[in-house]
Amino acid sequence: MTVIVGDDAVGARRTWPLLRGFAGYRPGWLAPDLLAGLTLAAIAIPEQMATARLAGLPPRLGFFAFIAGALAFALLGSTRRLSSGADSTITPIFAGSLALMAASGSPQYGALAAGLALMVGAIVLMAGWLNLGWIGNLLSIPVTTGFLAGIAAHIVVSQAPAALGVAAAAGALPHRVGTLVLAIPHANPAAVAMALGVIGLIALSHRLSPRLPGPLAAVALATLIAGALHLPARGLSVLGAVAGGAPDFGWPGLDLDDLVRLAPLALLVALVVMAQTAATARAFPDSGEAPGIDRDFIGVGAGSLLAGLMGAFPVNASPPRSAVTAESGGRSPLAGLVAAVMLAGVLMWATGWLAAVPEAALAGVLMFVASRLVRLADIARIVRASPVEGVLILATAVAIIALPIASGVAVGVALSLAHGAWSSARVHLTALKRLPGTTVWWPPAPGRPAAGETEAGVVVLGFAAPLTFLNADAFRAAFLSMAQPPEGEIDLVILEAAGLVEIDYTGAETLRAVIEACRAAGQTFALARLESLAAQAGFARLGLTLLIGEDHIFESVAAALAALAPKRQPAPEPHQLLP
Repeated sequence: MTVIVGDDAVGARRTWPLLRGFAGYRPGWLAPDLLAGLTLAAIAIPEQMATARLAGLPPRLGFFAFIAGALAFALLGSTRRLSSGADSTITPIFAGSLALMAASGSPQYGALAAGLALMVGAIVLMAGWLNLGWIGNLLSIPVTTGFLAGIAAHIVVSQAPAALGVAAAAGALPHRVGTLVLAIPHANPAAVAMALGVIGLIALSHRLSPRLPGPLAAVALATLIAGALHLPARGLSVLGAVAGGAPDFGWPGLDLDDLVRLAPLALLVALVVMAQTAATARAFPDSGEAPGIDRDFIGVGAGSLLAGLMGAFPVNASPPRSAVTAESGGRSPLAGLVAAVMLAGVLMWATGWLAAVPEAALAGVLMFVASRLVRLADIARIVRASPVEGVLILATAVAIIALPIASGVAVGVALSLAHGAWSSARVHLTALKRLPGTTVWWPPAPGRPAAGETEAGVVVLGFAAPLTFLNADAFRAAFLSMAQPPEGEIDLVILEAAGLVEIDYTGAETLRAVIEACRAAGQTFALARLESLAAQAGFARLGLTLLIGEDHIFESVAAALAALAPKRQPAPEPHQLLP
C-alpha cells in the first residue's frame, strides 16, 4: 500500500479503508514513534499485568489484550495517538459480574471473559460501522465523573488485600470493606511497605514527568528488594510462574445460554467503552482534523474481537496511556505497535523475570491508577457551576459503590439519560426585545427585564431547544400565555426559531395547534430565523411550511416586522374644551 505524504495527508485519511493512522506518514516521525513506543511499553508491562489480576485472570492475558488492541487499532482505527488495551475502568465492571457466573480463575470464567470480549467487540464495531459515534455522548460529564469515582473505590477495595497481605473477602463492596478493616491488625508490614513505596515512587515520577517509566521502575525495584531481603519467605506473596508463549486462537467454549447471560453485561461494557473512546479521541485529536470517532469505534471494537479470539478480555481506549504516547512525542499508531512488540517479547523470552514480582507491587500500581480516576478538581468545578449536576456525581458514585457494579453502571446510564431528558423538557421560551438602535432581537439581560424595545401589537418569542414530545405540552402552555396575554392587544406573533434545531411529530402537532389558536384569535403568525437544516426538513416533511406559508417565513425578525407589522393609526387627541 502506498504511503501518502505532504499535502495529500488529510484527503488520504478520508479515503483509506485501512491504516488511516499512518496516512501522511513522514520519515521524521520514526524516531519519536520508537521512543514513544518504548515509553509506552514501560508503562504498559506492569499495568497490563495488574489489570489482568484485577480481572481475575492470568497476567499473560493482559499482555494479549494490549497486543490485540494495538494491532487492531493500528489497522482499523483513526486517531493517531490513541492507545487501546486492557483498561482498569471497565475491568471491575465485568469481573464482578463474571464472578457470579463462574468461579474466578476457572476455565469457565476465562471462557466467559473471552466470550464477553467477542460480544463487546461486535457491538462497538457495529456502532462504528453504522456511524453511531453519538452514542459516546450518552454519558454526561458529571455522570462519568461519578462513575469513575465509584470505579476507583472498587479498584482500591479489590487491591487492598494484596496491599495488606491478607486474604481477600467475597461479597458486596460494603461487606468487603468491613472485612478489610477487621484484617488491618493482621497486615503483613512488608506488603504494606511495598504497596505504599510503589504508589509513592509512581506518584513522584508522574509529578516529575508522565513520560518517566515510573510503574516499571517501581515494580522492578520492589521485585529486587523482595528478592534481596528474602521477603517471600516471610509471607510476601509473589506472582509465581507466569505462562508465556503465543496465544491459542479459537472460539471460547460457550453455548447459546452463556451468550444470552452475557448480553446485558456486554451492552453495558460496550457503552462505557464507546463513551471513553469518544472522550479519548477528543482529548488527543490529530492536528487540524476532527476526531474520526466512528472509525475509532471500529478499531477498538476489532481489538476486543481479536482479544476474545486470543482468549483474553475486552479492551478499551486508555486516556492515561494515550497521554503518555502524546507527551512522549508519538506521531502515529507505530508507537502502539512498538509497545506491543515489546510485550510480545516479554511473553516469549522473559516470563521467568515476572515470577518474582510481588502482588503488593501490582496492587500499588492499580491503587495509583484509582487515585487518578477521582477527579477532585472536576468535581469541585461541576458543583460550583451546577449544584444539580453535582448531585448526579454523588448519586452515580453511590450507585456504583452500593449496588452490584453492573447494576450501578446501569443506574449511571439511566441518570445520564434522565438528566438529558429533563434538560430537554424544560421550556426555553423567552419574550425577546430589540436592542436599542439595532434590528437585533435579544433576550432581556437577567435582572434587567425592562431593557430593550418592543413594537406595539407585536410579540417576538424565542425558543432555544428542540421541540419534541418531551417539552411539547409545556411549550404550548407557555407560548399561548405569552402570545395572548389577558391585557393588551397582540396582532402579530413571531416565533424566532434560531435555537429550534429539531422537531418531531408531537412537536409539529403542538406547533400546528398553536398557530391555529393564534389565527382563531385574529393574530398573524410568522416564523423567523429557522436556521437548522434538520428543522427546515422537519417543517417541510410535517406540513408546517405549507401551513405557515412561504410568505410568512423570514430570515430575520426585522424582515418579518417590515412585511407584517400592524400599521396603527395614532389615537386622536381629545378635543380641548373652550373656556
